[in-house]
Amino acid sequence: MTIPRRRLLGYVLAAPVLVTAARAVEVDPVELIDLNDIMTAAALPTSGLITVEVNVDGTVSFALPRAEVGQGITTSTSMLIADELGVPLQRVRVTLADARPELLFNQLTGGSNTTIATFTPIRVASAVARLRLLQAASHHFGTPTERLTLHDGVVSAPGGDRVDIGKLAEAAASPRTVSVPVRLSSRFTVIGTPQNRVDALDAVTGRKRFAMDLAVPGAKPAMVCRAPTINGTPGPVHNLAEVLAMPGVTDVVPISTGVAVRADTFGQCIDAVRALRVTWRPGTVDGRSDTTVLRELAAAEIPLGPRPLTPFVEGRFTFHFRSNSALETNCAIADVRPDRAEIWASLKSPIVAQQTIAARLGLPLNRVTVHVTEGGGSFGRKLFFDAALEAAEVSRKVGKPVKLMWHRADDSRQGRTHPMATSRVRIAYLGDVVLGFEQRHTSVTTDLGHGLGELLTAMAARLPIGDAAFAQTFFQFSHTSPYRFGIHSRLLSETGKGFNTGSMRNVYSPDTTCARELMIDQLGIRMGRDPYRMRRDFLRDGRARAVLEKVATVGQWGRSMPAGTAQGIAFHSEYKAVSAVLVEIDCRPATVNRPIRDGVGGPRVTKVVAAVDVGLTVNPKGLEAQMTGCVMDGIALALTSSLHLRDGHFLEASWDNYFYTRQWNTPLSLQVIVMPDSSTEPGGAGELGVSASMAAVACAYARATGSMPTVFPVNHGTLSFQPKPQIPPIPS
Repeated sequence: MTIPRRRLLGYVLAAPVLVTAARAVEVDPVELIDLNDIMTAAALPTSGLITVEVNVDGTVSFALPRAEVGQGITTSTSMLIADELGVPLQRVRVTLADARPELLFNQLTGGSNTTIATFTPIRVASAVARLRLLQAASHHFGTPTERLTLHDGVVSAPGGDRVDIGKLAEAAASPRTVSVPVRLSSRFTVIGTPQNRVDALDAVTGRKRFAMDLAVPGAKPAMVCRAPTINGTPGPVHNLAEVLAMPGVTDVVPISTGVAVRADTFGQCIDAVRALRVTWRPGTVDGRSDTTVLRELAAAEIPLGPRPLTPFVEGRFTFHFRSNSALETNCAIADVRPDRAEIWASLKSPIVAQQTIAARLGLPLNRVTVHVTEGGGSFGRKLFFDAALEAAEVSRKVGKPVKLMWHRADDSRQGRTHPMATSRVRIAYLGDVVLGFEQRHTSVTTDLGHGLGELLTAMAARLPIGDAAFAQTFFQFSHTSPYRFGIHSRLLSETGKGFNTGSMRNVYSPDTTCARELMIDQLGIRMGRDPYRMRRDFLRDGRARAVLEKVATVGQWGRSMPAGTAQGIAFHSEYKAVSAVLVEIDCRPATVNRPIRDGVGGPRVTKVVAAVDVGLTVNPKGLEAQMTGCVMDGIALALTSSLHLRDGHFLEASWDNYFYTRQWNTPLSLQVIVMPDSSTEPGGAGELGVSASMAAVACAYARATGSMPTVFPVNHGTLSFQPKPQIPPIPS
């Protein structure tokens, strides 16, 4: 969306100091193209409720209605304000807003949408503040506004007189509607420059505060003893008095998801949880395993069209369950009283969380305060608020505040997983022409009831179109068709409810893109074109070809490599952004046959070159960090990371057997290339690089081994280990 296609009015709100906002008045419906466009349009009506505040000490405050979980949006938001308002970056204070129901669809973090949706409203609010400060300074100096300048937080007059914006904050605060232009991109001084994260020093010195760091009076640690199978529920507790008598334990209470323990320390909680003897009722997927789920997926697959009369390539791929595995495990603080409740947690959909908690507690919505804390990673996990809901339930039952934390094993075994899926692809061709592309993606049902949620699930999913039709709509809106492959047909089928599923740094794209890109390599073999030329010749637009050409040039595509090693290349586009990745992999016997122990061994990615074009880049350094993380995720999804389902439970308990990318498999050479801006507005970046990275690794593996992988991760069937106890012992 571009500024000329919608009118934005700036407002100065009545307040003791200057508070400004932007209100969107209209949006062209024809711009609603993909999921991100829908999210952006839905946020526009309440954008006037998001305010920038200039304080009397000269600082600028902004409560961001999104969740900072390590992606760097507090930094990029600070940059937008600093650039538009004309203040030093160090003067901007961005915090996270509490749940605000009046924002409706404008307090949701997901879909790589934050920078896209807030880019114009935040800048307009900042521009209004700049104008009102200049008007106040004009009155102060007796000088026309057009002769004044605002730079580095100081307004200067022609004669050399200067006044800090803090001195003007109160005078500039009179309420009125104003019309104001935002800066042209050619005049940006902060936006587009590489900036360190505003919270970097606090993060590396331990001063950064997450939920479990908060000192809420009376809040003591709490953990939950959970069933051995997914979603099992508690029956009788056989040794309640014995556990209550253990050192430090203050409370032991059954809740809907298990048996909660509150104690003086988390160590004492773990000891008590391990000591509990509970009779468990069945879970929702008892008796099911990887094998049975695969049979269900095969039965639910939508058939491809009639067999083509022309030549074609076809393949079917399997993607196993995976864990979000964020560094910070699920956690929340709750203080529930008879007439009110207060919650602290890292939440991507805080409005839905507030509504659900209020309903569960039987309290009016305005009696439940939800504070959004910064989070230590999410990758989709914190769209769900199960820890906050549990904490509220425990606090209500014990009548005391609690700091509830899930054990790492809880998150792996009872937490959210990326669903197991299969993807079947057929591409028909004749000579040098591709006639058609078909893809049938079949997945364990993805739970979209979080709050992507607030916008789609909480509304559209409740319309009388059925779950299947809604999932199909979501699937289509979250995909692009970047190649000129004739007639496209891409359909989703979902089955197998009962699992705790969710997105993992995208919903469907890593799997569907990986399957597509592998088959493009196979098509290239049939058509006599190498993988790079195959893609370059059929990509639809110049931006796409540019990133592909960049990685091919910088990565020296086609260079001579030893047997057992190879290059792979892949492309992915989403949310107005494009990415290409080239990797090199070592699959020689000395590498592959090395025993896999503690995640060390197996194929090794040795080099990665990634190129990305997100339209307008707000913070190049932040974008590089995002893409680096995407590469690590892509390597893990292709080679090592998966959960094994057996008899209704997952075997993996922690990172010692859930093999995320290790130092061993981190590329020795990794280069991220941020392309020059191709637009005046930003595209999505948070998930962009995962799909292309996963696909490039898979393609490289196929070329190095001479065998196209069809099961992911490629080592899913090679791992052998004994399942851990429900909560592994803590080393002394």
